Amino acid sequence: MATAMAEEKESTSIPLSQAENGGPDPEDPAKSPPSSPNSSTRKSWFSKKFMTGCVVLFPVAVTFFITWWFIQFVDGFFSPLYERLGIDIFGLGFITSLLFVFFVGVFVSSWMGAAVFSVGEWVIKRMPFVRHIYSASKQISAAISPDQNTTAFKEVAIIRHPRVGEYAFGFITSTVTLQRENEDEELCSVFVPTNHLYIGDIFLVNSKEIIRPNLSIREGIEIIVSGGMTMPQVISPQERVARPNERIPMNRMM
Repeated sequence: MATAMAEEKESTSIPLSQAENGGPDPEDPAKSPPSSPNSSTRKSWFSKKFMTGCVVLFPVAVTFFITWWFIQFVDGFFSPLYERLGIDIFGLGFITSLLFVFFVGVFVSSWMGAAVFSVGEWVIKRMPFVRHIYSASKQISAAISPDQNTTAFKEVAIIRHPRVGEYAFGFITSTVTLQRENEDEELCSVFVPTNHLYIGDIFLVNSKEIIRPNLSIREGIEIIVSGGMTMPQVISPQERVARPNERIPMNRMM
């Protein structure tokens, strides 16, 4: 009996260090009690919902911030003029700027406005540093201009590049005839952007080997600027638009 009682006391005894600290050491993972699975589930659910909220609100916040900055930037052109006149109405300078741009477009479309614009452009092109900035910005604006002149992008094009089975997205800028001994070959100058829209490579491709999708210039620019995130699920060549059963799947195009 004495031996059994001694063993029971030894099994139920608590070390002196633990008794002074009030129980097991919470910093020791071997001695701390296991965490509840419900608490880890709640943390995972909270993190997931928080990230979902961030994903939803981030594009809204960016759009609102850029729009608000653009309105304030454009409004700042004519708002100081209205402040001097004693008129303090927010947005009035923005509306005035839009009307100013509209009337400039109307004026430049006339023969007199085109003549004045040509003189101003001639002066700008004679400036050493400014002419390079103006030429680059004019090429980009001409690409999205509603007046499809000789300097604008003509069509969206898909060419086989750089290897067989791979394709590159670009824009047809002009056509050229390559004279050979047997027969002439019609080539298209295809601009393939490599850094968003303003830097890229020029390829001369046979016009028969170019795939012309049913995409507008604006849609092509959106695809390039977004890094391909706005690419449609199915792309149809222009000559096959009337026959939807012959559409080219994206896994073959890209």
